Amino acid sequence: MGKQTNIRLDEAVKAAAEDRAKRRGLSLQGYVADLIEADVNQSRAAFMAGASSFLAAYTDAFDAEVGEDRYPGLPDAPAETAPRNAA
Repeated sequence: MGKQTNIRLDEAVKAAAEDRAKRRGLSLQGYVADLIEADVNQSRAAFMAGASSFLAAYTDAFDAEVGEDRYPGLPDAPAETAPRNAA
């Protein structure tokens, strides 16, 4: 279930938005929600593409600096643990 949000629109903008919503077979609320969701998803996709590009461009530099050990300070082998059903 979504949260309710109130917005204020200029009369002309509201009328235009209602018209566009009606042409798409949506309520004004559905139209506005779709616009916001599309914008958020586009921003997320742009961020992920940028992050991917950055990682691809600097992989060699990271490997040279950090090497294979991604978590310095951790032991080489996992610690022995007691079985879950141990008393």
